[in-house]
Amino acid sequence: MPLEVDHIFIMTSHGAPAADRLREFGLTEGTPNRHTGQGTACRRFFFHNAMLELLWVEDEAEAGSEAVRRTQLWEHWSEDGASPFGVILRGGQGAPFAAWEYRNAGMPGFAIEVAEGTLPEEPLWFYFASMFPPPVQPREHACGLRDLTGVRIVGSALPEGTVTMSMARAGVIAAGAGETMLELEFDNGSAYEVNFLPDLPLRLRY
Repeated sequence: MPLEVDHIFIMTSHGAPAADRLREFGLTEGTPNRHTGQGTACRRFFFHNAMLELLWVEDEAEAGSEAVRRTQLWEHWSEDGASPFGVILRGGQGAPFAAWEYRNAGMPGFAIEVAEGTLPEEPLWFYFASMFPPPVQPREHACGLRDLTGVRIVGSALPEGTVTMSMARAGVIAAGAGETMLELEFDNGSAYEVNFLPDLPLRLRY
């Protein structure tokens, strides 16, 4: 199985009201999730080969605890200038970056590799060392989107040695400098485009 994007999250305000914009566009929302012990919660949209997650801090004490703080989720949610994105990979021959294993007692059976040394200005990077069982969720959408076929992350100009730039060189994602934006391509399409600013730094191409 080649290295590919499993899911992407965008840090949002509490309750992710921007998810309603996605529903209005024609995306079918899956069930929300509360990450017990981690202090975060999310609203989720599932596709045939990936997931988009709108994530926020629900419990500041849990998110700031010693066990969770190393993930940098708190900093990326709370600090101005930090990237609001996170990318979770699967497949390949293992994590394609230096990483440490994150486990949480509140989520039995869950383990994920977290990239070390990422800058605040770049997305957080993760890797599933062993696939976590995918939930049964709706994956059909009125707008017709099915498969994620491209990811482009725009933000602060990053040094070549960062995880993000190494993933861009490997062709896992594309990266650019400019106004913070996550661009997702579906079904190899480029005929149509929808932009969710100012509610969400997200652009869909299909």
